[in-house]
Amino acid sequence: MENGSRQWRFQGNKRLSLTSAISLRGIVEMLMGNLSTDDPRPTIPLGNGDPSQFPCFKTPTTAEEAIVDALHSAKYNGYAPTSGVPSARRFNRAIANYLNRDLPYKLSADDVHLTSGCLQAIEVALAAITQPGASILLPRPAFTFYESRAAYENLQVRQFDLLPDKGWEVDIDAVEALADENTVAMVVINPGNPCGSVYSYDHLELVAETARKLGILVIADEVYSHITFGSTPFVPMGVFGSIVPVLSLGSISKRWVVPGWRLGWLATTDPNGILQKSGIVESITGCCNITSDPATFIQGAVPQILENTKDEFFSKLMGTLKEAAQKCFDGIKEVPCLTCPSKPEGSMFVLVKLNASVLEDISDDLEFCMKLAKEEKVVIIPAGTAFGMKNWLRITFACEIWAVEEGIRRIKAFYQRHAKKQ
Repeated sequence: MENGSRQWRFQGNKRLSLTSAISLRGIVEMLMGNLSTDDPRPTIPLGNGDPSQFPCFKTPTTAEEAIVDALHSAKYNGYAPTSGVPSARRFNRAIANYLNRDLPYKLSADDVHLTSGCLQAIEVALAAITQPGASILLPRPAFTFYESRAAYENLQVRQFDLLPDKGWEVDIDAVEALADENTVAMVVINPGNPCGSVYSYDHLELVAETARKLGILVIADEVYSHITFGSTPFVPMGVFGSIVPVLSLGSISKRWVVPGWRLGWLATTDPNGILQKSGIVESITGCCNITSDPATFIQGAVPQILENTKDEFFSKLMGTLKEAAQKCFDGIKEVPCLTCPSKPEGSMFVLVKLNASVLEDISDDLEFCMKLAKEEKVVIIPAGTAFGMKNWLRITFACEIWAVEEGIRRIKAFYQRHAKKQ
């Protein structure tokens, strides 16, 4: 039989093809590919939030020393220990102790599962709750990976709106209207990406009471925990674990400015033991047993990183972000086609409304961002493409102050060049 006529039995996984359509990194790469090669000015990266590339956001020396000590010890060159053995429990206990600082009850090492960054924590959480016909409630806007991963897990997605005129709070009425007997969980991202919001104690308590009434658990994405610089302090969703079971997701990526180190966790904050009785904990453990572990030397460094980092580092980090957020917010107000409904109070982002009707040759947020990258070498994210929020833009201020100021200056010049003539 000729090779050309052979009937091959394999084909690509269509679920992966579908989920790859939603990729924040892919959008950034597309915009970067549209940059002018003739413009000698530096690119202003106000798109993807990776502050590690800027000197003002350098991780503390204590964290670097923890990594060096772990490597030099030669204790962490082998395979990662199986979950539950003493050496693994030591790492889990260090994270449990870190989380316990903010909780009214105590987590144990058994309540913590190490993951390769917060992305893997999301994967594990969604895999653990998946069952035939199940649906999950996701906020709109939200970090794009949730929708992609839910599609891969065959979880039906139902989206509830966040309310821009109320500091991007959860639309509780929408949550109750969307949930039915097949709904198993809702996702809350606090501090918010892409909104820059920080939820109050009272609002989170209302979310917890609503989830309890509906009989669903809460997946609390807290990867930006404690990255707050406004009037509202960070409150972990796990505080309300006695009301509703919570899967708390986090990592060292953001607060320690080391996204490439890939150390995250999933914690079951559930003092009533509901997750254990329902089999969710067993599912989480099973999923972790068939996935890869964080690098062993990163695990070995975790206790030292969490225990030895001084408060001065975090204070300086929040001061830099607060100044950058203010510069960004003030600058946006000077661009007539942009409106910011509320000043960011946390995370590293702000969501901005685009009024394309005042522009001559730009129809939507994607065209705005593509032309802005080409003409001004400024990269920001079109929220319509990335987050399902047509004619909104996500801007990160997690960069040097000069870059924020220069980026806003170029955006303003871009508007003036494209504004409709009166």
